[in-house]
Amino acid sequence: MLLCACRKPEKFSDIPEIEFISINRYQDTQIQDGAILTFSFQDGNGDIGLNENDTFPPFNSSSIYHYNFFCDYYEKQKGNFVKIDSVVVQGEKIPFNLNARIPRLSYLPEESIHGEIYIKMPFYYDVSSPYNDTIGLRFYIVDRKLNKSNTEEVVVIR
Repeated sequence: MLLCACRKPEKFSDIPEIEFISINRYQDTQIQDGAILTFSFQDGNGDIGLNENDTFPPFNSSSIYHYNFFCDYYEKQKGNFVKIDSVVVQGEKIPFNLNARIPRLSYLPEESIHGEIYIKMPFYYDVSSPYNDTIGLRFYIVDRKLNKSNTEEVVVIR
């Protein structure tokens, strides 16, 4: 007896959805410590990610949408979480930015996609204070139609 079944493709919302999975520390002796943030995603029309040549508006370097992964970094200081926007490196105050460009994930038109995304971050602890023992991340993604996903938060205690 032979049975055949057709599976209907999954259909998700065209607005991307994400869910935090993990954050794992790595050590790079040549540069600095860092972390790999892992989260799952699903998107109903598959328009997550940017090509390298996506540099014209709204994805140009002077636009907020040059990035499609947005991440705010917080440190717990004196019992309260404080957003860290800049750090002092060798006596100079510089912006601290964890935003990134996720590469294009699908080239098929209007394809429902899901999976996991890994973001390598060049930090882990000690960004503004070597005595900090708790950090927080708040992150989301934006697709090519500029639909913003839900926001995920994670607190990491050293």
